[in-house]
Amino acid sequence: MKHIALGPVALGIALTLATPALAQQTLEQRVAAKLAEAPQGTRFGLVVVDDSGKEIIAINPDGRFIPASNTKVYTTAAAFANLADINAPDAAAGTAVRLQGQDVVLEGRGDARLSSADDCTVDCLATLADAIAAKTKHVRNIIGDDTLFPDQRWSPGMSWNNIPSSSGTGISALTLDDNELKLTVAPAKAGEAAKVELWPYFTIDNQAKTVPGDKTELGWDRDPNSKLLHITGTIGADAKPRVWKLGIDDPAEYAAWRLKVLLEARGVKVKGAIQSLHRRLTPQDDRANRTFPPVEVTVPGIPALARLTPAPFAEDLKHINKVSQNLHAELTLRRVGLLDGGSGSIADGVAKVEQVLVAAGVPRTAWDFSDGSGMSSYNRVSPRGSVLLLRWVAAQPWGAQFRDTLPIAGVDGTLSRRFKGTPLEGRLFAKTGTLNQTNALAGYFTGASGKNYTFAFYANDVPQDASGTKYMDDALNLVASAN
Repeated sequence: MKHIALGPVALGIALTLATPALAQQTLEQRVAAKLAEAPQGTRFGLVVVDDSGKEIIAINPDGRFIPASNTKVYTTAAAFANLADINAPDAAAGTAVRLQGQDVVLEGRGDARLSSADDCTVDCLATLADAIAAKTKHVRNIIGDDTLFPDQRWSPGMSWNNIPSSSGTGISALTLDDNELKLTVAPAKAGEAAKVELWPYFTIDNQAKTVPGDKTELGWDRDPNSKLLHITGTIGADAKPRVWKLGIDDPAEYAAWRLKVLLEARGVKVKGAIQSLHRRLTPQDDRANRTFPPVEVTVPGIPALARLTPAPFAEDLKHINKVSQNLHAELTLRRVGLLDGGSGSIADGVAKVEQVLVAAGVPRTAWDFSDGSGMSSYNRVSPRGSVLLLRWVAAQPWGAQFRDTLPIAGVDGTLSRRFKGTPLEGRLFAKTGTLNQTNALAGYFTGASGKNYTFAFYANDVPQDASGTKYMDDALNLVASAN
């Protein structure tokens, strides 16, 4: 069977002219017809290959698409390929605390899982607070140190309006509680101000009112690098509380602030200020501009008073892909960027991703990255390039473990509600992606014949308030049922 790789113009012509009966259409024509049902203007790219690498479907295979969170496939593949001992306790990334004169320095080492929750049992900020309280009852300043990575809290191409939300929270080598704060707004009596619950890290301007009934129209906003949170709108007296997760602009400062709270609860008097210590981004943080010797990160000569040991990093890689965790993916890219004399910058991380893509045979025209999570609208991939990477990954010694990080259709992660009751339920393993006007899905599936396939599927320019996922899922089920 001859397979035709349709470009955008050719695809449009084919969909206009192809009118034979369904039984006479090729599988690729049936898939194209399904995609033609999507809202006008939507641009699709799809490649499906069998175990031998033969292309079963190729629609705009070399087109360049915004991948959204499909970017995490590339980031986590680079981590699997480059990082040693990911299945052992992650001692290298453990947050540490040291006493520097009368000051307390909380040193971040790139761990994404440090927690200050009351029920924390592993990787807990409270453990470090206990160590300080056992040593002294008087300290001056508390300093959050995230200088392991250069100060790139937001990636190029990320929408500024995401910054106040958990999707756009600041990226830092000193990360605590996912760099998020929980905001709860609940009704009071009709006519009164709404009730607000939030740790006092932000200052609250509460203009939200309680009104009769159960309808809620609430909003909140905060300027970048501001701690003043505006809460507006109305909440019904009979309505349920609303909960949001807020982003944090200076995670190192936030971690130091939380440590102060824990120390004071342990009877430690804090006489000074909460501070954060950053390392400014310079042109030397990009390998393309670097002179030798490589950039060096200054390591304090004062030994740590205590240091945590997080769980194996492989667990976090699985978490990243299953639930599409943006912050953890960004920290992974920076962690990979420390290797081989790197500085932990985005550019150094992308350079390590490029090494993987070269090994996989992915052409340079098939990708561009400005971050590790997919929040950047500057990122581009091609369906054919993604399939080449995924096939290379599957052939690696860690290929099965990588596949285990992917959401399973109709079962878990970001695919738990998709493909239910279809031929692909429980038989498709893939990373999702959603951004403005963008949907993505790439991974592996088992067809009706029991044979395995690799695929990459992208929808860009989806009209506002629409989604391409239904048409993508229907198209993949067509392919799976026919193979």
